[in-house]
Amino acid sequence: MTEETGPARRAGRRAPEVRCRAGAVAAPAAASGPAGVTAPLAAGGLRIEVGRVRGDTAVVAVAGEIDLRTAGTLRDRLVGLHGRPPGAGPRRLVADFAAVTFCDAAGLGALVAAHNQIAADGGEIALAAVRPAQLRLLRITGLHRLFAVHAAVEDAWAAPGPPAASR
Repeated sequence: MTEETGPARRAGRRAPEVRCRAGAVAAPAAASGPAGVTAPLAAGGLRIEVGRVRGDTAVVAVAGEIDLRTAGTLRDRLVGLHGRPPGAGPRRLVADFAAVTFCDAAGLGALVAAHNQIAADGGEIALAAVRPAQLRLLRITGLHRLFAVHAAVEDAWAAPGPPAASR
């Protein structure tokens, strides 16, 4: 059989680039965070909003699925929150992953890309409340050594970040 005469694809089968879970619901378009800090960003079922800011640390609540469709949004939002030009935003971002239901390799790549840009400006990203399956991925890939991983947001909030020179 040649490629031209091969059997057609089965009806109903999805292409690989859209194999993420169905049923993700887009978040409400605009709602203000605590004390009007920021409005959440909704993109393909991913919601990112700043919860608390204290000094040079901000807690960023991430909710939904981080996959090929939403990874770029996560990267851009984290880098944007840190601030351009350098030093304009919080130096340390604590990403609260308690409501992240799915994160694939594209999501891990987005976190690494955001880390690289933020670290180049003297900042850092810490992760908090990471679910067991996602924590396993971080350990398998060795990314638990790149990011400070905390069991809860309160632990990350209280932990001092490493000095910028040590990164």
